[in-house]
Amino acid sequence: MSRRRRALKREVDPDPLYNSYVLAKFINKVMQDGKKSTARKIVYSAIEKFSKRVKAEDPLAAFEQALDNAKPSLEVKSRRIGGATYQVPIEIAPDRRTSMAMAWIIQYSREKAGRSMEDGLATELADCFQNQGSTIKKKDDTHRMAEANRAFAHYKW
Repeated sequence: MSRRRRALKREVDPDPLYNSYVLAKFINKVMQDGKKSTARKIVYSAIEKFSKRVKAEDPLAAFEQALDNAKPSLEVKSRRIGGATYQVPIEIAPDRRTSMAMAWIIQYSREKAGRSMEDGLATELADCFQNQGSTIKKKDDTHRMAEANRAFAHYKW
C-alpha cells in the first residue's frame, strides 16, 4: 500500500453559458488575481470570435476539438541512473494532458504582442483547430523529444 497521501481533486462547477466543465477549468486557468468575471468575458468573446473564424455552428464543440488537437500524449522526464541523467519518455495521464494543452494555449495567447487577450486567444484556438501555430509546434516538439529518447524507455518506473 502506498504511504503517499494523494490530493483529492476538487470538482468545479460547470460554466453558466455552455454548461461545460472543461470550459469552466479553462476560465479558471485564464483568470488572474481572482477576477473570474473578467476571465469569463475574455473567454466567451474569444470563443465567439474563434467560432466565426472557423465557421463552426457549435462553438463549444469547436473549442473542444481545438483543445484535443493541442493535447500531448507523451513527454520526457529526467531519471538519474548511476551518475547519468536520462530523458525517459512516459505517457501522460488524461487530466495532465488537458491541463498542459490549456496552459500552452493560454501562454502563447498572452505572448502575442500588440493584441488583446481576446484576439490572441481566438487566434490561438483557431490555429489549434487547424493543427498549426505555436501550441501545436510545442506539442510536436514534446513528441519529437520523446521519440528521440525512445531508447531509454526501459528506464520507466
